[in-house]
Amino acid sequence: MTISGASRQDTVALSPMPASAMPRISKPTPRFATVAGAKASALEKTMRCRYPCCLARRGSLRMSSSLQCIDCAQQYPLNRVIYACERCGGLLDVAHDFAASTGKITRELFDERLGALDFPYNSGVWRFKELVYPDIEDAHIVSRGEGNTNLYELPRLAASVGVDSFMLKHEGENPTGSFKDRGMTSGLSHAKGLGMTRVACASTGNTSASMASYAALAGMQGIIFLQNTAIALGKLAQGIAYGGTCLQINADFDRNMALVRQVAERLGIYVLNSINPFRLEGQKSILFEALQQMRWQAPDWVIVPGGNLGNSSAFGKALLEMHTVGLIDRLPRLAIVQAEGANPLYRHYASGFRGFQPVKADTIATAIKIGDPVNLQKAIRALEWTGGVVEQVSDQQIMDAKALIDGAGIGCEPASACSLAGARKLVERGIIKRGDTVLGILTGHVLKDPAATIGYHADELPGITAQRRNPMLRAEDDLEQIVALLA
Repeated sequence: MTISGASRQDTVALSPMPASAMPRISKPTPRFATVAGAKASALEKTMRCRYPCCLARRGSLRMSSSLQCIDCAQQYPLNRVIYACERCGGLLDVAHDFAASTGKITRELFDERLGALDFPYNSGVWRFKELVYPDIEDAHIVSRGEGNTNLYELPRLAASVGVDSFMLKHEGENPTGSFKDRGMTSGLSHAKGLGMTRVACASTGNTSASMASYAALAGMQGIIFLQNTAIALGKLAQGIAYGGTCLQINADFDRNMALVRQVAERLGIYVLNSINPFRLEGQKSILFEALQQMRWQAPDWVIVPGGNLGNSSAFGKALLEMHTVGLIDRLPRLAIVQAEGANPLYRHYASGFRGFQPVKADTIATAIKIGDPVNLQKAIRALEWTGGVVEQVSDQQIMDAKALIDGAGIGCEPASACSLAGARKLVERGIIKRGDTVLGILTGHVLKDPAATIGYHADELPGITAQRRNPMLRAEDDLEQIVALLA
């Protein structure tokens, strides 16, 4: 097994942050169909729905949510274990009947829950339960108090981007260090309600860390399909530490995505990749919370790194739903930023969405090292809804942007830095204007990929010049020499 950075012994001192540049921080103080038929999968044959609301009122309860195909609009009940439409093969949404909740989903409802100590509203996901999963019983919710992450506004970063207002929502502050926890609490809670005992995912690292943690919390077996390329040490360690069953396969992430679905079908295991629509429902809360922190005043732009395109898809749905129920009065534009070496959506966008072609992904931003994203069609839909754009950035631009974010005192993993690097490029192209308000998403913690950070500041990353290097100082055990170095 190849582990990036496993042999490196260097450490890097963080550059100091002047008091004048300290950031402003805002913190958020129908009847269920049965599974039948000779062709039912092993998973469906073993699944039993345990929702008391369904058992107590079977035949009279009209569900406010259902699974719905994004292409043909075919609907399925929530307890169907299904990841694509059986009629046309399209991706599935969790569709909510907001008409039944007119006047009940308000800013005041969510603002009253800020700082709640009681379960489940102490979670930055379940505070927005009515928008995430209104039908779930609290007893089935598996939560680590995820969400409640900071929104940073740093003048020095705004200046580097070239806009007057630039904010970063730091999802690396979640329990396992990435935004994946928001989707995992909703996805795994649904699995618990279905009576599942085993869950699985293919992962570049962050999904596996999150799933292993939440599966352990719920008493389930978490099975992780790992790729055959370098795995960031911080991410691999989490999956192992949380007791995940780790299986490294001689294949890349995109092949593992196909394999995990096939194995799950054979063995009755529940898939928790973002092909699972319940995952994306939790990830919508990133924007629910960010907009609440912004006093429900929508920015001009939301910028997000793009890999498997789960966040991009969730964001489009979140923005449309917030606008539908009246939480925001206009839709921001969405900008999806990909690494040049893993840019299938960018190429598709640049071609006018004609003839999608997967790519062989290669980038230092391992979290988005994906060449055939499963949520492609949902991401395109999000771009259409918001008048969005797609940009690409080089590994050099990613690591330089990461150094800026790190040096500002908040830090991030490489993929996160696409938000800042992409914003700078869109400003240079005149697409984002100086007076625009820009919200960027940081997806992972700085400790997720320490080898990339250390390699950059040691100027040892192939093909990358450390333009913002913070080199290690070294001295003998000599007081005068140390004083001279620091004077």
